[in-house]
Amino acid sequence: MSFGAIDIGIRCFLLLTLQIVMKTKTLKKDKVNIITLGCSKNMVDSEVLSGQLIANEIDAVHENTKKDHNIVIINTCGFIDKAKEESINTILDNVALKKKGKLDKVFVTGCLSERYKANLEEEIPEVDAYFGTMELPLLLKKFEADYKGELIGERLLSTPQHYAYMKISEGCNRTCSFCAIPLMRGQHVSRTIESIVNEAKSLVKRGVREVMLIAQELTYYGLDIYKKRELPTLLHALADIEGLEWIRLHYAYPSKFPLEIIQVMKERDNICKYLDMPLQHASNNMLKAMKRQITREEMEQLIGDIRAIIPDICLRTTLIAGFPGETREDVEELKSFLEKMRFDRVGIFTYSHEEQTSAHDLTDDISPEEKESRAQEIMEVQQEISLEKNQEKIGKTLKVLVDKKEAGRYIGRTEFDSVEVDNEVIINSTTKLAIGEFVNVKITKAFDYDLEGDVV
Repeated sequence: MSFGAIDIGIRCFLLLTLQIVMKTKTLKKDKVNIITLGCSKNMVDSEVLSGQLIANEIDAVHENTKKDHNIVIINTCGFIDKAKEESINTILDNVALKKKGKLDKVFVTGCLSERYKANLEEEIPEVDAYFGTMELPLLLKKFEADYKGELIGERLLSTPQHYAYMKISEGCNRTCSFCAIPLMRGQHVSRTIESIVNEAKSLVKRGVREVMLIAQELTYYGLDIYKKRELPTLLHALADIEGLEWIRLHYAYPSKFPLEIIQVMKERDNICKYLDMPLQHASNNMLKAMKRQITREEMEQLIGDIRAIIPDICLRTTLIAGFPGETREDVEELKSFLEKMRFDRVGIFTYSHEEQTSAHDLTDDISPEEKESRAQEIMEVQQEISLEKNQEKIGKTLKVLVDKKEAGRYIGRTEFDSVEVDNEVIINSTTKLAIGEFVNVKITKAFDYDLEGDVV
């Protein structure tokens, strides 16, 4: 063989090797990172999306810290100004990574995209595609993936394995003047009891011990498909599931509240004695302006009725500070309401002036600084109440779910506390505990918003 033939052979070998390398690089599988902003309902949507991608043999992860993904899907929030700003900044950050060649594609979905799609396409055209809240099948088509309707409960949990959020309905028929959620999520649509129970059973098989039922409005459940409020029936069906130890209720509307829910809660041991019921305000002037369809007197009567059935129930509420026209008298009335009702848990938002809501026709006449000041003032009242209620628990032994271990200490929750928004229990244990395990803890210390105790 001549040197020329050898040279040609070497060049052919090098060319073939280069083609193989290029082909390997081209065929590298996509990895999708899903970033979730906003509420627990968005989190469930992201989990469902990831489950669909994985079922279509597409690698998907939540909030990927390894940075080895090449595609990002941002599930946005469009609820209030701060949430919208966070969503936009997250989009811009990932578009910048795409420009640097660190990402191949950026997709945007969720509430912000639903509400402002046309504006976003014009202002941030570098995003590959925008999708609304109900356009999951269209998003999947971008990956040449098919929506698989049979995947009940088959979602990639972004929570620890022992608890999960479960959406029982979508949308809302209420007309609160400050709220843009019906614009982004549409009208109320209940899921069937059968589908919810099947999902819960699937989650329990995967190790979930607590489910948190979420909806824009829990008490409305069933009115659209069963022509009556069916949350009590659903709760009984879920409580029958073996291995489901805690069922928690989030976001119940106070107007025309069905007390049968509380009766079921009393009867079934695995339904947490916990109710998240956003009231938004206590001044009748503000309640009327907010179109809440309830008065302070009616709210006080409802809370009294609930506590008459379950005296030790944990009541959580959410309030709004700085609604248009709110006076000092309104703020003082809200503070006196808190002192009288003594809620276990309270969260507060400052009012956000949202387009296309009826409150947007009002003058947003309170400065951001004053809104924050009022919110702080209101929370100082609640802080004292929370500390007093926590001090009452010293010496008591409570059932605690171990959530995590931080800085060498175990952290958990009682049935009276939901994830992230409520109290935590610092658990002192001389033995190793398993995450997701239930332990009995004797409370030894109380803080403003947390407890500490020893395993007994």
